[in-house]
Parts: sequence; structure tokens; C-alpha cells
Amino acid sequence: MSELPKLVILVSGSGSNLQAIMDASAAGDLEASIGLVISNRPGVKALQRAEQAHIPQLCIPHQDYPDRESFEAALIGSIDTIQPKAVILAGFDRLLSPTFIRHYPQQIINIHPALLPAFPGMHGVKQALDYGAKVTGVTVHFVDEGMDTGPIILQTSLPIEEQATEAQLLERVHALEHRIFPAAIQLMVTGRLQIDGRRVHIL
Repeated sequence: MSELPKLVILVSGSGSNLQAIMDASAAGDLEASIGLVISNRPGVKALQRAEQAHIPQLCIPHQDYPDRESFEAALIGSIDTIQPKAVILAGFDRLLSPTFIRHYPQQIINIHPALLPAFPGMHGVKQALDYGAKVTGVTVHFVDEGMDTGPIILQTSLPIEEQATEAQLLERVHALEHRIFPAAIQLMVTGRLQIDGRRVHIL
């Protein structure tokens, strides 16, 4: 039996998407193993989740480095020991430089809590509410050198209820994320994605 492709997952917070990915892998719905979880923030719940699942975890605090270049050099050094099929951004709160992105061409996948290209950047859920949007959703995309501008792998939508609070909408968005993210990663690791300019074809 051939070895499963490996993932490296970058986190900064509670790790609910990490948990969804771990659960999908454990259930066999995601044909990949998690080789390493890296956080740029010490003590976050995501690291605890990885430890409880007996997945190697590492903290590389960005504050310990004088600049983004040296921080990313440390990240790359750790990631490259795993030789992953994909680098997954699961709530990672640092912008990645073109140098980092070019080191992993078409290998970095992110999830965003809005229907891109609408509401990129931080606080996509709040932006949708404040704008008065009737529909929002979740986007999984490859990472390129722009802000949430990479080719889109999967999207799913949900209606915004008239009296919804940010917390209520965020909970519903998270539930979508936990379904769509492992599914998109599965497509990538099984070779079913073909990037053609801005379009991602599912084979």
C-alpha cells in the first residue's frame, strides 16, 4: 500500500477547521495524512487539538523574528522536512510573501468566509452583514500573490437571515467551512484539480 500524501497545516487560533480536516482524514474521507501542524501563536487550541490526535505540532512565534523574511525562512525549513503535497492555511493569520508562495507553487490552499471576489481580507462575515448582502458563503482557493485572489476550487453559499447577528452567521459559515474544506483538499491530493488561468477544472 502506497503512503498517503502528507499535509502541513498552518494555524493561529482555535483550529476548528483543523479538527474537520483531522476528522475527515481519520474517517478515510480525506486520503491524506497530516505530517505537521505549525502555529505562529503559542498556546492556541489548534496545537492542543493536534497533540490530542498525536499529530506532530510546532510553534514558530512570528514575534521571535526581526522580519517576515526570517520568519518565513523558519517556516519553510520546517515545512520542507515533511515534503508535503499541500500546505493548508486553516485560520493562519499572517500574510505570506511572494517568496514563500513561489516556493510552493499551486500547493497552498486557503479557506475564506465569503463568496470571493466579494469581501476579501479580514472579517468577511462582518463585511457581508454590514453591506446588507442577502447571500454569503465559503470559498476554498489556491493562494497566489494577491489578497484572496487565487483560483477558486470550491464555493458554497447560504442565505443571510434578516435578523442574523454576526455570531449567528459566523456559526453557520463555520459549519459550511467544515464540510467544504476537507472536500477541496481531497480533490487536490487525488490529482483531480487542473488550473487553467483563473479557472480550476475538477477532473
